[in-house]
Amino acid sequence: MELRHLRYFVAVAEERNFTRAAERLCIAQPPLSRQIQQLEEALGVQLFERNSRPLKLTNSGKFFYSHAVQLLAQTAELESMTRRVGNIERSLSIGFVGSTLYGMLPKIIRRFRDENATVELSLHEMSTMDQISALKDGRIDVGFGRIRHEDANIRRVVLREERMMVALPVGHPLSLAKPLISLRDLIHETLIIFPASPRPSYADQVLSAFQDRALKPAKIYEVRELQIALGLVAAGEGISVVPSSVYGLKREDVSYVELDDPTIVSPIIMSMRMLDESRDIQEMLELIYRLYEEEKIPYTPRPDLGQ
Repeated sequence: MELRHLRYFVAVAEERNFTRAAERLCIAQPPLSRQIQQLEEALGVQLFERNSRPLKLTNSGKFFYSHAVQLLAQTAELESMTRRVGNIERSLSIGFVGSTLYGMLPKIIRRFRDENATVELSLHEMSTMDQISALKDGRIDVGFGRIRHEDANIRRVVLREERMMVALPVGHPLSLAKPLISLRDLIHETLIIFPASPRPSYADQVLSAFQDRALKPAKIYEVRELQIALGLVAAGEGISVVPSSVYGLKREDVSYVELDDPTIVSPIIMSMRMLDESRDIQEMLELIYRLYEEEKIPYTPRPDLGQ
């Protein structure tokens, strides 16, 4: 059994169709079918129920899939880290969700470049869930996202819990009524949430804040990204619950009011491969906490960087 057998099997198991799996792997279908058959012969078990449409895994197939995914992730991690160790010119690939650009991330990137001139940085906007896949595939080395997602191959560090606030059109009665707003004050408004996809996302954190308090907005308007949400707020189409770092934009046609509940927060999470203890990642994490202290920004308890 070879690694390619695992890759082929995982593709078929996830696509549940040989034709789609072959397209995903960029190979013809007949060779793929032969490879799966060879794998089953080598294992002495049937991995797929051939008569089902779409394809279904047998019990043996389900067991094999769960371990095959882990082995492939570990292989990608090993390949990526070995390449980085062997490269004289160091590089670090960073994934981020768009909303983190309104906080400390730009300053972190600039300072890291200043302090590590020999490290080549590349930045990639992607959702938190895409970051998890990209980390396991070796396409990025570190990710900055907002979704709490458990994965045995990924180490997560919650850097800080960022409070949410409300964005309203300038002159909106709620912005003039009182210095703090409750979520209950918003239930009769059109709530503009972002991003519409992929999910789960920051949008689900906002909706959960209402659901956890047994509240339901009168109308929900889903949009692609933060800037569109703010544009619609400015146009008077509704209100939006945004991370407090967005206040730095200071648009003339949007006003921001704090929420009265300090527990309504969105985490900023740094993710990396579980076994990756490279110097670059350690230095970036150290830098982040230094900057938080310099800027007097509240952050979660500092983790043991050696773990």
